[in-house]
Amino acid sequence: MYKIGLTGGIGSGKTRVADMLAEWGAALVDTDAIAHALTAPGGEAMPAIVEAFGIEASTAEGALNRAWMRDLVFREPQARARLEGILHPLIGLHTERAAAQAQGVYLVYVVPLLVESGRWRDRVDRICVVDCDPETQVARVQARSGLTPEAIQRIMAAQAARDTRLAAADDVIVNDGATTAEQLRARAKALHDRWSHMAAASRRPHRNGVDGFPE
Repeated sequence: MYKIGLTGGIGSGKTRVADMLAEWGAALVDTDAIAHALTAPGGEAMPAIVEAFGIEASTAEGALNRAWMRDLVFREPQARARLEGILHPLIGLHTERAAAQAQGVYLVYVVPLLVESGRWRDRVDRICVVDCDPETQVARVQARSGLTPEAIQRIMAAQAARDTRLAAADDVIVNDGATTAEQLRARAKALHDRWSHMAAASRRPHRNGVDGFPE
Protein backbone atom coordinates (compact mmCIF):
# COMPACT_ATOMS: atom_id res chain seq x y z
CA MET A 1 0.00 0.00 0.00
CA TYR A 2 1.18 3.52 -0.80
CA LYS A 3 2.35 5.16 2.44
CA ILE A 4 2.29 8.76 3.64
CA GLY A 5 4.02 9.95 6.80
CA LEU A 6 2.01 12.85 8.26
CA THR A 7 3.60 15.04 10.90
CA GLY A 8 3.68 18.54 12.34
CA GLY A 9 4.47 20.35 15.55
CA ILE A 10 2.08 20.45 18.50
CA GLY A 11 -0.97 22.55 17.64
CA SER A 12 -0.29 22.41 13.90
CA GLY A 13 -3.57 20.65 13.11
CA LYS A 14 -2.20 17.32 11.84
CA THR A 15 -4.99 15.36 13.57
CA ARG A 16 -7.60 17.50 11.87
CA VAL A 17 -5.94 16.89 8.51
CA ALA A 18 -5.69 13.15 9.22
CA ASP A 19 -9.42 13.02 9.98
CA MET A 20 -10.16 14.64 6.62
CA LEU A 21 -7.97 12.13 4.79
CA ALA A 22 -9.75 9.27 6.54
CA GLU A 23 -13.10 10.79 5.53
CA TRP A 24 -11.96 10.62 1.90
CA GLY A 25 -10.87 6.99 2.10
CA ALA A 26 -7.33 6.89 3.48
CA ALA A 27 -6.39 4.33 6.13
CA LEU A 28 -4.92 5.85 9.31
CA VAL A 29 -2.39 4.52 11.79
CA ASP A 30 -2.02 7.16 14.51
CA THR A 31 0.99 6.51 16.74
CA ASP A 32 -0.18 9.12 19.26
CA ALA A 33 -3.53 7.33 19.62
CA ILE A 34 -1.65 4.06 20.08
CA ALA A 35 0.50 5.64 22.80
CA HIS A 36 -2.59 6.95 24.59
CA ALA A 37 -4.19 3.50 24.50
CA LEU A 38 -1.04 1.94 25.92
CA THR A 39 -1.07 4.41 28.82
CA ALA A 40 -4.83 4.45 29.48
CA PRO A 41 -6.28 2.67 32.54
CA GLY A 42 -5.32 -0.97 32.11
CA GLY A 43 -3.01 -0.06 29.23
CA GLU A 44 -0.31 -2.52 28.25
CA ALA A 45 2.52 -0.13 29.13
CA MET A 46 1.30 0.89 32.58
CA PRO A 47 2.74 -1.97 34.69
CA ALA A 48 6.25 -1.33 33.33
CA ILE A 49 5.87 2.45 33.76
CA VAL A 50 4.80 2.10 37.39
CA GLU A 51 7.64 -0.33 38.04
CA ALA A 52 10.17 2.08 36.52
CA PHE A 53 8.87 5.36 37.99
CA GLY A 54 6.75 4.48 40.99
CA ILE A 55 3.08 4.84 41.79
CA GLU A 56 3.27 8.63 41.25
CA ALA A 57 3.41 7.90 37.51
CA SER A 58 -0.15 6.57 37.64
CA THR A 59 -3.46 8.30 38.29
CA ALA A 60 -6.00 6.86 40.69
CA GLU A 61 -7.75 5.31 37.69
CA GLY A 62 -4.57 3.57 36.55
CA ALA A 63 -3.70 5.79 33.59
CA LEU A 64 -0.43 7.61 33.02
CA ASN A 65 -0.19 10.74 35.15
CA ARG A 66 0.67 12.94 32.19
CA ALA A 67 1.26 16.19 34.08
CA TRP A 68 3.58 14.47 36.56
CA MET A 69 5.46 12.65 33.81
CA ARG A 70 5.69 15.75 31.61
CA ASP A 71 7.33 17.66 34.45
CA LEU A 72 9.72 14.79 35.19
CA VAL A 73 10.97 14.22 31.65
CA PHE A 74 11.62 17.91 31.09
CA ARG A 75 13.65 18.07 34.30
CA GLU A 76 15.48 14.76 33.83
CA PRO A 77 16.51 13.71 30.29
CA GLN A 78 17.31 10.20 31.53
CA ALA A 79 13.69 9.83 32.60
CA ARG A 80 12.58 10.58 29.05
CA ALA A 81 14.94 7.88 27.79
CA ARG A 82 13.51 5.36 30.28
CA LEU A 83 9.94 6.20 29.29
CA GLU A 84 10.74 5.95 25.59
CA GLY A 85 12.46 2.64 26.21
CA ILE A 86 9.17 1.29 27.54
CA LEU A 87 6.80 2.91 25.07
CA HIS A 88 8.62 2.89 21.74
CA PRO A 89 8.90 -0.90 21.28
CA LEU A 90 5.20 -1.30 22.13
CA ILE A 91 4.17 1.55 19.85
CA GLY A 92 6.24 0.01 17.06
CA LEU A 93 4.63 -3.40 17.52
CA HIS A 94 1.08 -2.04 17.55
CA THR A 95 1.85 0.26 14.60
CA GLU A 96 3.00 -2.71 12.51
CA ARG A 97 -0.10 -4.71 13.45
CA ALA A 98 -2.42 -1.86 12.57
CA ALA A 99 -0.66 -1.23 9.25
CA ALA A 100 -0.91 -4.91 8.31
CA GLN A 101 -4.68 -4.78 8.78
CA ALA A 102 -5.24 -1.35 7.19
CA GLN A 103 -7.48 -0.97 4.17
CA GLY A 104 -7.89 2.23 2.22
CA VAL A 105 -6.92 4.24 -0.83
CA TYR A 106 -3.49 4.67 0.75
CA LEU A 107 -2.04 4.45 4.26
CA VAL A 108 -1.28 7.45 6.45
CA TYR A 109 1.03 7.11 9.43
CA VAL A 110 0.28 10.02 11.79
CA VAL A 111 3.54 10.47 13.71
CA PRO A 112 4.12 13.58 15.86
CA LEU A 113 7.88 12.93 16.14
CA LEU A 114 8.39 11.51 12.66
CA VAL A 115 11.28 13.83 11.78
CA GLU A 116 12.82 13.64 15.24
CA SER A 117 12.96 9.84 15.28
CA GLY A 118 14.96 9.59 12.07
CA ARG A 119 13.41 6.18 11.36
CA TRP A 120 10.62 6.99 8.92
CA ARG A 121 12.23 8.21 5.69
CA ASP A 122 12.66 4.67 4.32
CA ARG A 123 9.29 3.46 5.63
CA VAL A 124 7.04 5.84 3.72
CA ASP A 125 6.73 6.99 0.13
CA ARG A 126 6.20 10.63 1.04
CA ILE A 127 6.43 12.84 4.13
CA CYS A 128 3.82 15.55 4.59
CA VAL A 129 4.23 18.33 7.13
CA VAL A 130 1.29 20.33 8.45
CA ASP A 131 2.97 23.69 8.94
CA CYS A 132 2.08 26.42 11.41
CA ASP A 133 3.77 29.49 12.85
CA PRO A 134 4.90 29.13 16.50
CA GLU A 135 2.62 31.88 17.81
CA THR A 136 -0.46 30.11 16.49
CA GLN A 137 0.77 26.79 17.88
CA VAL A 138 0.99 28.26 21.37
CA ALA A 139 -2.44 29.90 21.13
CA ARG A 140 -4.13 26.71 19.89
CA VAL A 141 -2.56 24.44 22.48
CA GLN A 142 -3.30 26.84 25.32
CA ALA A 143 -6.94 27.11 24.23
CA ARG A 144 -7.48 23.36 24.17
CA SER A 145 -5.30 22.23 27.08
CA GLY A 146 -4.95 25.09 29.53
CA LEU A 147 -1.17 24.64 29.64
CA THR A 148 0.88 27.75 30.31
CA PRO A 149 2.78 29.32 27.39
CA GLU A 150 6.01 28.35 29.17
CA ALA A 151 4.99 24.68 29.34
CA ILE A 152 3.99 24.74 25.67
CA GLN A 153 7.29 26.33 24.71
CA ARG A 154 9.13 23.51 26.51
CA ILE A 155 7.19 20.94 24.53
CA MET A 156 7.94 22.77 21.29
CA ALA A 157 11.63 23.00 22.19
CA ALA A 158 11.74 19.20 22.52
CA GLN A 159 10.35 18.84 18.98
CA ALA A 160 12.17 19.43 15.71
CA ALA A 161 12.56 23.04 14.67
CA ARG A 162 10.10 24.27 12.07
CA ASP A 163 12.81 24.61 9.41
CA THR A 164 14.02 21.06 10.10
CA ARG A 165 10.53 19.64 9.60
CA LEU A 166 10.02 21.59 6.40
CA ALA A 167 13.38 20.43 5.04
CA ALA A 168 12.25 16.82 5.47
CA ALA A 169 8.89 17.36 3.73
CA ASP A 170 7.89 16.16 0.29
CA ASP A 171 4.55 17.94 0.72
CA VAL A 172 3.41 20.79 2.98
CA ILE A 173 -0.08 21.77 4.12
CA VAL A 174 -0.11 25.31 5.50
CA ASN A 175 -2.40 25.71 8.51
CA ASP A 176 -1.26 28.98 10.04
CA GLY A 177 -3.28 31.54 11.93
CA ALA A 178 -4.63 33.06 8.71
CA THR A 179 -5.90 29.72 7.34
CA THR A 180 -9.66 29.26 7.28
CA ALA A 181 -11.34 25.89 7.72
CA GLU A 182 -12.32 25.95 4.04
CA GLN A 183 -8.77 26.70 2.93
CA LEU A 184 -7.36 23.88 5.05
CA ARG A 185 -9.88 21.44 3.64
CA ALA A 186 -9.09 22.51 0.06
CA ARG A 187 -5.34 22.14 0.62
CA ALA A 188 -5.75 18.71 2.17
CA LYS A 189 -8.12 17.58 -0.60
CA ALA A 190 -5.68 18.62 -3.30
CA LEU A 191 -2.98 16.46 -1.78
CA HIS A 192 -5.42 13.60 -1.17
CA ASP A 193 -6.30 13.59 -4.85
CA ARG A 194 -2.62 13.64 -5.81
CA TRP A 195 -1.71 10.83 -3.41
CA SER A 196 -4.69 8.76 -4.59
CA HIS A 197 -3.40 9.04 -8.16
CA MET A 198 0.12 8.06 -7.04
CA ALA A 199 -1.25 5.13 -5.05
CA ALA A 200 -3.24 3.91 -8.05
CA ALA A 201 -0.18 4.23 -10.29
CA SER A 202 1.94 2.24 -7.83
CA ARG A 203 -0.54 -0.64 -7.99
CA ARG A 204 -0.52 -0.89 -11.78
CA PRO A 205 1.86 -3.51 -13.24
CA HIS A 206 4.87 -2.03 -14.99
CA ARG A 207 4.99 -3.25 -18.56
CA ASN A 208 7.65 -2.65 -21.19
CA GLY A 209 5.27 -3.42 -24.02
CA VAL A 210 2.03 -5.09 -24.96
CA ASP A 211 0.97 -7.88 -22.59
CA GLY A 212 4.15 -7.52 -20.60
CA PHE A 213 6.54 -8.36 -23.46
CA PRO A 214 9.37 -5.95 -24.25
CA GLU A 215 8.80 -3.66 -27.17
